[in-house]
Amino acid sequence: MKGVILAGGSGTRLRPLTNMINKHLLPVGRYPMIYYSIKKLYEAGIEDILIIMGKHSAGLYTDYLGSGQEWGVRITYKIQEEAGGIAQALALSDGFVNTGDKFVTLLGDNLFEDSLASYVQKYEEQDKGAMVMLKKVTDPRRYGVPILNENKIIFIEEKPSTPKSNYCVTGIYMYDSDVFKIIKQIEPSNRGEMEITDVNNVYAAEGHLAYSILNGWWTDAGTFDSLHEAAAKLLTFDGDPQ
Repeated sequence: MKGVILAGGSGTRLRPLTNMINKHLLPVGRYPMIYYSIKKLYEAGIEDILIIMGKHSAGLYTDYLGSGQEWGVRITYKIQEEAGGIAQALALSDGFVNTGDKFVTLLGDNLFEDSLASYVQKYEEQDKGAMVMLKKVTDPRRYGVPILNENKIIFIEEKPSTPKSNYCVTGIYMYDSDVFKIIKQIEPSNRGEMEITDVNNVYAAEGHLAYSILNGWWTDAGTFDSLHEAAAKLLTFDGDPQ
């Protein structure tokens, strides 16, 4: 399997820090944020990784990560010319991911404790479709909330006022190559972006959206509070991937 890390976005919630540098290069503990996504993919046996980023700080990415050789992986880079949503960014991995392949997608600002290895293996054994990772949270109204039916998701409600579960959909997704056909079918949302929830709901409507639940901690490190929380958890992180 291959891995895709989405590391674009403007990081508006972390300004003024992100006026100078892309948020995925901000330090979290002892390492830049982007490192942890690479580490998680490497631990799961994924060595071919595509990083999709904005033009802002592109040179800093290549200076720090290079070809990926130091980290035991092979890194390819693509530029998302303008912010158009997660699904738009994901579409740029068409070609890096071949027809018939499965792959793992991480939002680069999602930091978490669990190893992905067992989840990746579970998805590889899945016949077709997609799988998303869920996490139980105290305020699901802030997130996309899944409506569950046994081992499948039947629909995801985006930031519902009355959530039907205490779980949220994290930024850890596993797709087959059919995702690129689905992205071409969806329309931009009211905010003018191609929403990943719309993509996931196509899989759900077809009965092909499975899920697993993270056991350890998880955070979306897109705010100062969550960035500080993640830094405290990862301060003693062993960064040697070899």
